[in-house]
Order: sequence, then C-alpha cells, then structure tokens
Amino acid sequence: MPLKDRPTSVLFVCLGNICRSPLVEAVARQRCAEAGLEVVLASCGTGNWHVGKGADARMQQAAAAAGYDLSLHQARQVRADDFLAYDWVLAMDRNNLEALAQLRRSQGSRPELFLPWSGVRSPLEFPDPYFGEAADFREAVRLAEQGVDGLIARLRGS
Repeated sequence: MPLKDRPTSVLFVCLGNICRSPLVEAVARQRCAEAGLEVVLASCGTGNWHVGKGADARMQQAAAAAGYDLSLHQARQVRADDFLAYDWVLAMDRNNLEALAQLRRSQGSRPELFLPWSGVRSPLEFPDPYFGEAADFREAVRLAEQGVDGLIARLRGS
C-alpha cells in the first residue's frame, strides 16, 4: 500500500520492456500529469536481452500517433529491490507475474496483473503485440489508455 508521506509509485512490467510496459508508463505519465496526480512511474522487463535499448519502433510509432512519446525510453530488467521501491508492481501477463513472484522475496509489494488491478475486466492479460501487425500495436495503445483510466480512478480512491 502507498505510504502517505511520499507519492505513490507504480512499476509496470512486461517481458522485454520495449513494447507494453513502456507504453503503459508513457500513457500513465501523461494522463496522471493531466489529472494533477503526483505519481512515481517506471517500467521494466523480466528478461535481459533488450537492456539499454529503446522502445520497439512499431510501438513508438503507434504511441506517437496517439500523442505519447517513447523516444527517450531505455529498457531495463526488474531487480529484487524494485518490490521495496514501488508501492505497486504490475505485470502485463501471467508469465511475467510468475517471473516476478519468483524474484520477489517475502517482503515488499506483491505483484499483480495490471489490467484486472486497474479494473479492466477483459482481457485479463495485456496481449504482447511484438509478433503482430500494426493493428496490434494500435490496440495496445487503446488497452493501455483503458487500463490507465482505471489506474487513475484507483489512485484517486486511495
């Protein structure tokens, strides 16, 4: 749970930190600022093969078309201390949730699935557009916006 003496912090986690989680972070960053919410936001991946790289070019293009900038993103891998540093650790799918549960020690934030946590009823998992078509990346933007709307509602209620 968030501590009252500091801003709430949220970490979004996907597999490589080049598509879903940086997109959700960018949408949340922009929309939380517009809503006047002070929130610390970040993203990372459970895998290490994209560390230091930028967001996928197709995701950057889909995000830019919707008004979100991913150009400064640099992928990083999740660390055990992230569970202590963030109030909420939100995974994009069950595979990443399981990887987070294995990394998490008994203390710190318990990872949860992003979409159900934010009130989205379907789908439960955020589909990975990486092997898909342009339409899959556009759908990812729509789903990120929907999830972030729920995130903002939840943050306002806490």
